[in-house]
Amino acid sequence: MNSTTEDKEYRLPCGRELEQVWDRLDVVEAGFGDEHEITCPYCAAARDSLRALRAATAELIEEPEQTPPDLFGRIMSAVRADARRGRALDLPTPAPGKVEVSEQAVAAVLRYAADTVPGVSARHCRVRGVATASSGAHRVEVELSVAIGIGRTTVGAALPLVRERVAAALSTRVGLVLDRLDLEVADVIDEEGSIR
Repeated sequence: MNSTTEDKEYRLPCGRELEQVWDRLDVVEAGFGDEHEITCPYCAAARDSLRALRAATAELIEEPEQTPPDLFGRIMSAVRADARRGRALDLPTPAPGKVEVSEQAVAAVLRYAADTVPGVSARHCRVRGVATASSGAHRVEVELSVAIGIGRTTVGAALPLVRERVAAALSTRVGLVLDRLDLEVADVIDEEGSIR
């Protein structure tokens, strides 16, 4: 598989590179994967997408027609987008059936909520579903890093507002309950916009 620089720099949420998952696809399928490869849902989702890519590529090889020159790039973009979505979280619904939302989509909503606090800019957000004994609870844990603009607010004033707005957005906009929120101040920005 020929790869571009962009492919090599793409990491799954678990930290593994997509290229690494591709290189070890046959090893894992043969039952010789390491513990991480066997248990990681992100690597498993990437492997599913890469198997589909391999099957589609095999079909194209058998086709006598010339393939478009940008086909590989388009396929890899689709694989990266699928892997980037992360796992799905079940949403509460009064109707029969199942409704899911990706962890990535929920993280985008929560970053936006944090950004509404004056002087705060959301950085990285990670959302994970929490297994509960009660089937009615749809709870998540969130890790959120932010940058604080000194001069516009203080850390002591901003963080409680971030917690409040993230919890509110999670329940009112998404329909999930916040089980735990870990906040990290990743950057402090002075009035001139320089990171300290």
